[in-house]
Amino acid sequence: MRLAEIIWSNNTTAGRVFDLCIMTLILYSIVTLSLETLPGLSESTTSFFWYSEAVVTLIFTAEYFARIATAEKRIRYISSFYGVIDLLAIVPFYLTLGFDLRGIRAFRLFRIFRVLKLTKYSNAMNRFSKAIVLAREEAILFLLVTTILLFLSAVGIYYFEHQAQPEHFKSIPHSLWWAVATLTTVGYGDVFPITAGGRLFTFLILMVGLGIVAVPAGLVASALSKVREDEKNEI
Repeated sequence: MRLAEIIWSNNTTAGRVFDLCIMTLILYSIVTLSLETLPGLSESTTSFFWYSEAVVTLIFTAEYFARIATAEKRIRYISSFYGVIDLLAIVPFYLTLGFDLRGIRAFRLFRIFRVLKLTKYSNAMNRFSKAIVLAREEAILFLLVTTILLFLSAVGIYYFEHQAQPEHFKSIPHSLWWAVATLTTVGYGDVFPITAGGRLFTFLILMVGLGIVAVPAGLVASALSKVREDEKNEI
């Protein structure tokens, strides 16, 4: 049996066993990542977690390069969603970076739909992926507009509140935190305007923020409807 059939196909017993083993290792990695954050762990327990993670990472590294070697279109796999996730989950371990990306391995659990033959859910994932691609131009434009509005919000609140609250609104970059919290309608309340002009400006930004929160959902929903319609026309 070829290695490619084991890695990429789950129509054989070996392929299903391989996929289930990888899923088990992903779950194990997520659990150990959570347990490592518990306070008061002994040195032996910490060492066990580190060595077990080293073994799991080596297995995932071997799997990653095996997928590249056996993929029909290597560049397509490397640049795909799963390819990027697989790479990001192992690189920090070797580079000893100051952050841990093991948590993103949870995204790989989406493959369980394929492993367990859950065709309906798999089709739903495919439709969602197509919808994201379909709406990418609008999403990029929306992201650009949002970035501009974010900057203008920081500029506006800085000029309204700088003199009244120099400790919170020291500069436009310092004001960006308020702009993010307000424009996304999160409103943490740690920094807020006290001048009449600042409060009126905040009200306007909140109104704009409500639209900003709704637009992405509308784009995706519209794209999903278009994908469903195209699938019906193909039948």
